[in-house]
Amino acid sequence: MKENLTPLSKHIKLKRKQNRLTQPELALKAGVGLRFVRGLEQGKTTLRMDKVNDVLRLFGETLGPVALDRDLLLKQDE
Repeated sequence: MKENLTPLSKHIKLKRKQNRLTQPELALKAGVGLRFVRGLEQGKTTLRMDKVNDVLRLFGETLGPVALDRDLLLKQDE
């Protein structure tokens, strides 16, 4: 399976490694399945936000809106 790493997937993997956790340990501590953690770290595009927040909560973080450069986005659509 080719990885399609996203900023979120890279962030989760980095935080997991910084905390010296294996994927199974992270899944257990966050109360999510190992398959979910693997998909999250591999950049799966459809994820349940509540489960992502369960993982992020272990690191004192949560999902939230991020401002984007609207002009740049419109130029990309042209």
